[in-house]
Amino acid sequence: MNWDLLGHEWAVDLLRQHVSGERLRHAYLFTGPRGIGRRTLALRFAQALNCPAPTVPGEPCRTCRNCQQIERMQHADLTVVQAEQEGGTLKVDQIRELQRSLSLAPYEARYRVAILLRFEEAHPSAANALLKTLEEPAPQVILIVTAESAESLLPTVVSRCEVLRLRPLSLDVAAEGLQTRWGLPPEDARLLAHISGGRPGYALQLKESPDRLDQRKTWLDDLQSLLPASRVERFAYAESLAKEKDTLRQALLVWLTYWRDVMLYAGGISASGAPAPLVNLDRAEEITALADRLDLPAAHRTVAAIERTLDQLDKNVNTRLAVEVLMLDMPRIPLH
Repeated sequence: MNWDLLGHEWAVDLLRQHVSGERLRHAYLFTGPRGIGRRTLALRFAQALNCPAPTVPGEPCRTCRNCQQIERMQHADLTVVQAEQEGGTLKVDQIRELQRSLSLAPYEARYRVAILLRFEEAHPSAANALLKTLEEPAPQVILIVTAESAESLLPTVVSRCEVLRLRPLSLDVAAEGLQTRWGLPPEDARLLAHISGGRPGYALQLKESPDRLDQRKTWLDDLQSLLPASRVERFAYAESLAKEKDTLRQALLVWLTYWRDVMLYAGGISASGAPAPLVNLDRAEEITALADRLDLPAAHRTVAAIERTLDQLDKNVNTRLAVEVLMLDMPRIPLH
């Protein structure tokens, strides 16, 4: 009985005890990298809170009308608040609208539940507005906030929440779960476990959306083509990539995993004395070959350049200029 989640048993046990023992907090904060399962855990918790016929205390049936509607995020007593798109901004008006809905008594369930996703994207005025609700919670209201880290939020928000820090699964556990629970062939399960870095939610997104894997392959192929390319060719690519900011962000995140793999192998062995596991397992040959041609400082500079570009995108700098600077910072490596 793990709420049909892969991993995070300790978090499920804790939340189940809060529900069954009626020791609920008025606000919870689930942290961890994207794709770790924060939203799924929040929805399962909402089901446990409002299932009218739990199989055992704290264990939602997941088949009743309440559970099904919560699963689809369509329940009258469930409100999900988030920025319009990843990397966007959660606005103060959204928090004020949430506060109006939370002032009402539950319509048909035991609790009104609000799930605030990716709260690190909240505008400072939105985060401050939420404080009033956190300080003066209405009866029968449970708030669930998700974020990449507690450090990305206002300390005053964090201090008013029960914090559950979710961690990636081991690659072996993630791969085994993908095989036994979702029927993936061993090789595919192992690859998705590595690409996702042990994040079960992200691994399942990749499983259910083969086009994401195709897009990842395209971006990595493009990166290989750019290594020996001239400045003119790189700038032409930068112009096309910079047209869609969200697409650019996703491409840079894929490149970042690749260059971190190169950096690890350029640095030799890990602290445990063995090579660190590759994220891009299917690119092992080219990564090791590239690591042989670069020293560790060069690989580190490239990782830092990509991280700097991602940070600049969050600060709304000129997108094309940011990518062009990245193209200048990336090492030029002839194929032969």
